[in-house]
Amino acid sequence: MTDKAKLNDLLEPGERERPTLKTIARISGLAVPTVSRALSDAPDIGEKTKKRVRALANQLGYRPNRAGLRLRTGKTNVIALALHTEDDVMSHGFRLITAVATELRRTPYHVIITPYFPDEDPLAPIRYIVQTGSADGVIMNRIQPDDPRIAYLREHKFPFAMHGRTRDCADIPWFDFDNAAYSRQSVDAVKERGRRHLLLIAPPRDQNYAQLMISAAEQRGAETGITVRTLEGASSDGTSGDIKDAVIRHLLGNPETDAIMCASVPAAVGGALAVESMGKTIGQEIDLIAKESRPFLEGFRRNILIFREDIAEAGQFLARAVLQAIDHPELPPMQKLVLPG
Repeated sequence: MTDKAKLNDLLEPGERERPTLKTIARISGLAVPTVSRALSDAPDIGEKTKKRVRALANQLGYRPNRAGLRLRTGKTNVIALALHTEDDVMSHGFRLITAVATELRRTPYHVIITPYFPDEDPLAPIRYIVQTGSADGVIMNRIQPDDPRIAYLREHKFPFAMHGRTRDCADIPWFDFDNAAYSRQSVDAVKERGRRHLLLIAPPRDQNYAQLMISAAEQRGAETGITVRTLEGASSDGTSGDIKDAVIRHLLGNPETDAIMCASVPAAVGGALAVESMGKTIGQEIDLIAKESRPFLEGFRRNILIFREDIAEAGQFLARAVLQAIDHPELPPMQKLVLPG
């Protein structure tokens, strides 16, 4: 007889479909409050007991009753990840979800995805989470310089962490890739290759990292004698096809362009296709610089200059940061800025 079969013999009618805290307590010989606190990772419960209770809960297929948990503790043990439906799944959205969920596996918390659409106010999903109490904390991206979501969350004293930065974020948990450094390093790289006219395929300009990226590129361009222009008619959040068409228009109007800097993988793909449709070769007539979070572009085109952005690190850090904001709001907020790899 297997361990699972032995456990099934110990279950009372109805418990096979939905085991409860009482089920775990009865089988383990522990008190219900002890089981509850062990599953909640309470500091006064020994690690050996926690492991034993968690293992038994997994074997039984125990899932907490959210309504009951909220009544007992005021918590849902849920972290909401608010994502735009057009987030680039290849390099950001999917990997961020996976990283956050992986980090939370070691905790009582689970992650839910709260999407919002291009025609929807970004504040709408945040307002829904807060007003319904459907999560204990929220992680969000696409940060604006003066983001109204931040003011709303602060007003309601709701824990959160952000992937990116606002203009004023000294007391906010955040993780960010140094996009200004990425711009400076990209301009320096094309300067070393003898280029003089750089096209930047930037993010939407209402996002803070877009402004950081554009400003730094233009400033380093002025310092090094590189002309920097930002692509009109498309952003790095667009489709590769739309970006390709916009880059072709730019190249036709600015044939002196000899370098392209991209803020996303779709931008790099669209830029590369545009260059080749003009009968030019990447790495010869025009250099292409891009950042990515997983290996793809090197296999797509060999001569692209690639910088690495670790979205897995971002998700793991943000998960820990929002948990600290929930459990220890008195501590300084967790913050981290990483340089291009």
